Amino acid sequence: MDTIKINKRNTLMVAHRGLSGLERENTCAAFIAAGNRDYFGIETDVRRAGDNSLVLLHDGSTKRVSSTLIDVKELSLDEIRAVELNELSGEPAAHLRIPTLEEYLYICEKYGKKCVLEFKNNFPNEDLERILEAVNKYTSLENMVFISFHYDVLARLRGICPEARIQFLCECEVNDELVNKLKDYSMELDINHNCLTKENIKFLHDNGIVVNCWTVNDPQRGEELCEWGVDIITTNILQ
Repeated sequence: MDTIKINKRNTLMVAHRGLSGLERENTCAAFIAAGNRDYFGIETDVRRAGDNSLVLLHDGSTKRVSSTLIDVKELSLDEIRAVELNELSGEPAAHLRIPTLEEYLYICEKYGKKCVLEFKNNFPNEDLERILEAVNKYTSLENMVFISFHYDVLARLRGICPEARIQFLCECEVNDELVNKLKDYSMELDINHNCLTKENIKFLHDNGIVVNCWTVNDPQRGEELCEWGVDIITTNILQ
């Protein structure tokens, strides 16, 4: 079990949902596996449970990651934590549970990694403020990158926290409209790597836009993007 090493030049690498190529995604095991390697950051997904607690799961249900099917928006934290997740082999594992936001922040702080936190819900301002409170308790704002496909959530976060580092997630054409949308709220870009070319990376850089891309697992494509000067690669397995 090991990562795939590439010539990453000056590109920073982010472990997607933790080191999910080796460990079950969005678990403490995946976060620690990334923490023990030279990743710049560890990405995860935060969503709201039925009792308004904040848990880390990409999908709304555990269908893809567990033999026990639950919908997190309908259950309390204790009920969610009782569910065993599966190893990548498909076998249930008692040590693999859905983490809390606080556990993730603690691990990133302990291992000196940037927290790349994706908002899965269209969070209201009170939830954004709760997340910021947890950040201030367990790590620091300087250690955070907030990302989401919900542009409105990111725009409201900018109003609540002007100094936050924010990246807009998208899968779209790179053009003046996108650049203006990013500049309106001082956002960086986190885009599907298939949308990127050498020319539009230069175009984004010429406009002062930091470029993160997801999810790059092919080493040849990874090295191509690094050669083109992409700032950050989000990956399950490359290092």
